Amino acid sequence: MRIPPPPADRELKTALEDSDSITEEPGRRGRFSRAWEAMESMEKDANWVGFIGDRCLDALDDAIHRDRYIEEHSSAPSSERERIVVLGSGWGANAILSQLKNANADITVVSPRNYFLFTPMLAGAALGTLEPRSIIEPIREANPLATYFEAKARTIDPESRIVSCENVVCEGTVCEIREFDLPYDKLVVAVGASTNTFGVKGVKEHCLFLKQLSDAIAFREQLGYAFEQASLPGLTEQERVEKLTFVVIGAGPTGVELCGELRDFVAQDVPRLYKSLQKFVRIVLLEASDKVLMAFDGDLQDAALEKLRSNEQGVAIDVRLSAGVKEVTEDEIRLGDGSTIKYALSLWAAGIGTLDFVRQTAQRIPAQAEHEAQARGRLAVDAWQRVIGAPGIFAFGDCAHVVDGPLPATAQVASQAGTYLGRLLADGYRTDLDVPELPEDAPGASTLRYNLRRFGDKGQAPPFTFLNLGILAYVGKSEALVQIAVGGSGDKKVKSAGQAGFALWRSVYLSKQYGLRNRILVAVDW
Repeated sequence: MRIPPPPADRELKTALEDSDSITEEPGRRGRFSRAWEAMESMEKDANWVGFIGDRCLDALDDAIHRDRYIEEHSSAPSSERERIVVLGSGWGANAILSQLKNANADITVVSPRNYFLFTPMLAGAALGTLEPRSIIEPIREANPLATYFEAKARTIDPESRIVSCENVVCEGTVCEIREFDLPYDKLVVAVGASTNTFGVKGVKEHCLFLKQLSDAIAFREQLGYAFEQASLPGLTEQERVEKLTFVVIGAGPTGVELCGELRDFVAQDVPRLYKSLQKFVRIVLLEASDKVLMAFDGDLQDAALEKLRSNEQGVAIDVRLSAGVKEVTEDEIRLGDGSTIKYALSLWAAGIGTLDFVRQTAQRIPAQAEHEAQARGRLAVDAWQRVIGAPGIFAFGDCAHVVDGPLPATAQVASQAGTYLGRLLADGYRTDLDVPELPEDAPGASTLRYNLRRFGDKGQAPPFTFLNLGILAYVGKSEALVQIAVGGSGDKKVKSAGQAGFALWRSVYLSKQYGLRNRILVAVDW
């Protein structure tokens, strides 16, 4: 497909990356939100003692055994080494790549984005609290031995074990999209999910989103433009209000944290930069359900509402519950009750959906049809992250549905699942058996975990289990909500809604940064 100039190389790459990033699945409730209903039972099953013990055991094995896998088990010629292809560069892909650096295999990564993005801090990047460079890290850092292709997977042929990809190639000022095929022995699908508009008219055309780094940069630019327009002479007060009305649709963690960061900006920076405009700013948060932050307990939801609606900073957020959006036009949002809101900037943070690539892959696998009602386009997988009906293919995170029980679409789930699967593959488990089993001559046979478990289950791999380590949400004014389940009863939780929660929120996000460079940059930005 020949493409004459323009567009430029960067524009074409962006178009390739965003080609199916927005879906319009019908319905008013995000299908992934149903997984939060299982969160209470997960908290009841939380086994912190077992979790800490497992992590200590894995850390010891990583340091003592897994770091030596390649030098001790690298006698096989390159042509005989297993080919593992990883699709994606998000939380799950980054986690599995970090473990596969110990695998005696040829690792290939395919993603249109050549960096890992710390998505929970996109709201901060959108408002200038953080610089974009502070929350990204080259994906090659996760596994320096892997081969990376800046491309996008288009189709998977499970029978011939080939994944077809396309990438942008430029010669001078002329760019074109070329296709190439990658054979694999094992394929890991960790491509995440798309933004779901639920079929609401005008969202795709008129709303901003907050899923990629480019979205945060676009929001920052549009915000600055709105204030510059409102500062021009000859405007009435009502016109200034309309030019400074910012609407966030969706009261999940993304929407709430963006509102908190936006209010901080209006309270702290606007009086200094635009002295006469603060009184005209309106921040509106719309939520179709009757609650904010669905994953939190009711008392913390109430605390969030109180803090968001508080006028202590001179700016109260207009939170409207049970306010479904019917249509978004160029300058107006029309609600289900017939009311309208004139706006300057709107951001959609109401839900996620299935990528077309994932949906089409599931449709090509006959065995997936049995689970379509529950998976709804995602790849149905078993407890070991294996795609049902497609030997050699694995999937986890937002693009997968575990048939034994739903999991929330969070970075925690993807990261834990990626780490689990990465160790399974690096250790050399036979994943073609009904229950993955570790041969006695496999690299993982030397690990402490294997030698402690082998007498009870003959080296069989335990299924993946997700442990909810807690949920956090920033609400502005240096305050945050924290909810952590401890113990196994589920009724013991550590909760905080204030500055103590903010201190924990910052410390957790700082510690979760990929490397020392990111921690230093984030600390300096703060």
